[in-house]
Amino acid sequence: MPFLLTILFLSFLTNMLYSQQPSRENEILQELNSVVPGKGRVTVYEDERIRGIVGRSVAPPRRIYTSSDGSTQYYKLRGYKIQAFSGNDQRTSRNEATRKQRLIENQFPQHEAVVLFDSPFWRLRVGNFEQRDQAEEVMQEIRRAFPSFGREMYIVVDEVKIPLHREPVSNEE
Repeated sequence: MPFLLTILFLSFLTNMLYSQQPSRENEILQELNSVVPGKGRVTVYEDERIRGIVGRSVAPPRRIYTSSDGSTQYYKLRGYKIQAFSGNDQRTSRNEATRKQRLIENQFPQHEAVVLFDSPFWRLRVGNFEQRDQAEEVMQEIRRAFPSFGREMYIVVDEVKIPLHREPVSNEE
């Protein structure tokens, strides 16, 4: 019987540690420690170290970054970008990527456009989107504005910057 109670307690404790509802955990402990006539008595001895971590988020804290000019703070996390150009012709690809970058930045200044070089490819990536559908929506707007290079655009998974003033949305994909 003690072995069964130990397993039950460890199972209960594991559920408490991974739950994100601190008030519910306290209710369970109070319920277990309360005396109810005719139902027996359970006593839970909780170590102080456990009490300190119950209800605390198990996710590591996010690192906060600051833009080079100091005006914006943001989180980095896995999200989506629009790849608007990719080319490996060393004579023309860099110029093509920067030309398209300027066009997109002029038309869509709210979305970051970055030219990347990963040998042998020059790439242009646009935006910082937490959800794929957000990226799809903006990609359609860019295609309408620039139909000449709409066919080569597609969504890629990449590290994105999410401004600190809003919390990241959890990705369900």
